Formats: sequence, C-alpha cells, structure tokens
Amino acid sequence: MPPLAPACCSVLELRQYTLHPGQRDVLIPLFDTHFVEAQEAVGMHIVGQFRDEERPDRFVWLRGFRDMGSRREALGAFYGGPVWKAHREAANVTMQDSDNVLLLRPVRPDTGLEHPGPPRPSPGTEARPDSRVELTLCFLKAPADEGLTAFFEQRVHPVLADTGAVHRGLFQTEPAPNTFPALPVRTGEHVFAWLTVFLTAVQHREHLRRRAGSKAWTEQVLPGLEAWLIRPLEHLTLAPTSRSQLR
Repeated sequence: MPPLAPACCSVLELRQYTLHPGQRDVLIPLFDTHFVEAQEAVGMHIVGQFRDEERPDRFVWLRGFRDMGSRREALGAFYGGPVWKAHREAANVTMQDSDNVLLLRPVRPDTGLEHPGPPRPSPGTEARPDSRVELTLCFLKAPADEGLTAFFEQRVHPVLADTGAVHRGLFQTEPAPNTFPALPVRTGEHVFAWLTVFLTAVQHREHLRRRAGSKAWTEQVLPGLEAWLIRPLEHLTLAPTSRSQLR
C-alpha cells in the first residue's frame, strides 16, 4: 500500500445518528451552516458528513482530534459554548439516537486521512457532490493485530485497487477510555476499518459489481478474513453533503 500524506487526526469519531423520519434534510443544513466552523474553532476537525444511502434516516459524520486529551478539551469547549446552546434544541429534536459512536485511530501514522484535505465549500453551498465514500467495518474477535494489517495490505488492498476503489485510510479501535463521558461511545468492541472514495456514484456501483464478481474477493479475501471476524463485513455507502470536506 503506498504511503499516504500526513494524517489529519490521531483519533476519529465515527458518529451514526438515527433520525426521525424525514428529518435528515432538516438536520444537514443546520449542521453545515452552524456546526462545522464552530467545532473547528475550538480544536477539532470535521472530516466529513454524509447521507447513508442504504438508510434514509441515518446521518453519518466523522470528527477528528489530535489526541484523547485534546478531544476532552475541544468537546467541552464546543458543548459548553454559545453555538451549541443556540442550536441544540433544533438539532436534538431531529434525532432518535445519537449514541452509535465508534472511537477509531489510524493503524499506523501513514494510514490516516490526508491533511490538509481539499478546500471545504463555503457556507450556503447547496450543490451536492456526486462522489461516494464507502467505509467498511470489520468487527473482530480480538484487537486488530499485525497479521490482519498484513493480510489487508497483501490481499485486500490489491483487490480494492483492481475493482476501482481508491483507498484513503485504514483504522482500528481506539482503546483509551472515553475522555468526554457526557457523549457515550460504544465499548467492548474491536473494529478494523478501511475507507475508500469514488469520484461518482456510477463508479461506486461499478466497483460493487466488479467486487461481487471477483474470485479473489469471494475465494480469498472473504474466507481469509473469517479467522478474525465475529460477524460479516459491514459496508457503509455514504453520499457527502454539500460542505463535506471528505468527498
């Protein structure tokens, strides 16, 4: 796997919100207008925000931090600050559940997301990009080990490349205790995840077709991963919002 540019964050939150029916397009303009710069101003990085294509009431976003200590400080500053206080009721009323949160970290410093990323569109932008992001989650029997990383690099990554996926990051569970317990995170799980990006939705669909028909995927990758997995792979197909930096 080729080395990536310097990583943006040593800690990532993968946040999946289940919203009340019809509320996703209420929350997204609110989020894109008020919550991006306000969070970054206190020391975090809003990596990307997305519509889950398979779940019409699911809003997914990625938030990054330098480390767990700065995460505590940044979250305290934002959730105790004026922007959240002004808009929290409007945001919270859209949500059924906001506790589906995984803490992740790059497997190695060179497997994190590129930083700085491309410029983020200005507030008020409405045009949605046609790109797609796919995040694949592997739920493991035990913490990810060097054998799993080697298997990904030697077996999985070449198949992704052959089927048209642009690999952008490789992550595992951040094992440190939650430094901001006011926001719950999922615990007791071991995750290994990779992120791929496609310039268009058509390219993503073509990748899915080619991956499903790939003998290397079905006869080598999937059986090979079974030794580590406790359940089948979970693929999130994510459509970036108008202001998502990751796109």
